Amino acid sequence: LVLGGGGLFAAFPLAYAIILPATYPLIIAMLLGLVFRGVAFEFRWRDPGHRAFWDLAFTGGSLVAALSQGMILGALLQGIEVADRAYAGSWWDWLTPYTLLTGCGVVAGYALLGACWLVWKTDGSTQDHAYRLARRAFWATLALMGAVSLYNLLVRPEYADRWLTAPELYYAAPVPIATGIVAIALFLALRNQRESKPFWLALAMFLLGMAGLGFTIWPNVVPPDVTIWD
Repeated sequence: LVLGGGGLFAAFPLAYAIILPATYPLIIAMLLGLVFRGVAFEFRWRDPGHRAFWDLAFTGGSLVAALSQGMILGALLQGIEVADRAYAGSWWDWLTPYTLLTGCGVVAGYALLGACWLVWKTDGSTQDHAYRLARRAFWATLALMGAVSLYNLLVRPEYADRWLTAPELYYAAPVPIATGIVAIALFLALRNQRESKPFWLALAMFLLGMAGLGFTIWPNVVPPDVTIWD
């Protein structure tokens, strides 16, 4: 999301000028979370007497950063009020049940990616623990992806039209079908305790989810008023 957002902003400065003011609190929270992560990672071994505190700071910073990124995505998807090519909404437009749901989805997805990475790169008891975390994160990610997909049909009427009416439905159908196939393959890979395969399948799930969201808002860059052509 960070890399994609950076590319988006570089390619579409108008999108940057609109999205940034609409999500200032989330961006500030994300940056503070990343600062806590970096500081905690450094001080955890320099200050062993307070290691529990730095562990908590690292966990909290990671959670806040991931949640903020997901909520930024949700704020964009639910639509940003624009007037005269500038943000025209309020300070709190980003805080809705939908953005909280997308935020939790990104947290679960990042946990899945991290756990699958540990499965690949570790062994012994650490790997066993990573397998347990990956299975839990898999079900959480799958459930939240489904919830966000269903909620999308209620967020804006044009989203429902895109996914439920022909001929757009025929172009959209391969995305959930492919996601289901990848999810089954990931479940089997975790159950059979494969090592590298779960990470690549989890990454594929993420990419398919982003592809589905991209199809949902196309051709908008900032729904509902700013298109790629703008």
